[in-house]
Amino acid sequence: MNNYIKFMEVLGNVKHLKRTGWVLRKVKDCETVSGHMYRMAMMSFFLEDSHGLDRIRVMEMSLVHDLAEGIVGDITPYCGVSREEKLLKEFSAMTEIANLLGPNQDRMMALFNEYEEGKTPEAKFVKDLDRLDMVMQAYEYEKRDHSPMKLQEFFDSTENKFSHPLVVDIVNAIKVQRANSAATTDNPTAK
Repeated sequence: MNNYIKFMEVLGNVKHLKRTGWVLRKVKDCETVSGHMYRMAMMSFFLEDSHGLDRIRVMEMSLVHDLAEGIVGDITPYCGVSREEKLLKEFSAMTEIANLLGPNQDRMMALFNEYEEGKTPEAKFVKDLDRLDMVMQAYEYEKRDHSPMKLQEFFDSTENKFSHPLVVDIVNAIKVQRANSAATTDNPTAK
């Protein structure tokens, strides 16, 4: 039972851990890592049979992909940690976390490794969801804070990085709404 309690503590850590990118940009009341993973997991319901992806695997991978942050924190390129060191820290943390789960540890590590390798269609889709959630979150903050286009760098960082046609269409729709919203904010008579 102690392992399950420790696992829940790690989940508690990500439940309260603010995402570093937003903190560095001084976004007030920003999302947590678990909020990010939850929305990604819920976005797996976008998938239909015709997309040819395993929705359950996508959902589980979404819930696992940032779990190591419950031990190592949310390390971004701006944190002064090399990509290699970040991967080592996260792999070590995920091994520690997975070891708390007994018979399910292999499943958790397989999902984490699949995401990190990014070779399967499901892993590529989850990476698309990761970026999609970020641009949607940026757009939501811009609307909430009445600061159109303020978080453009988050959109720029994902330019031409989406691969799944469904996600590409959603991102394009967000961009259109965002541009329209900025236009009406800049020109109140356009409302």
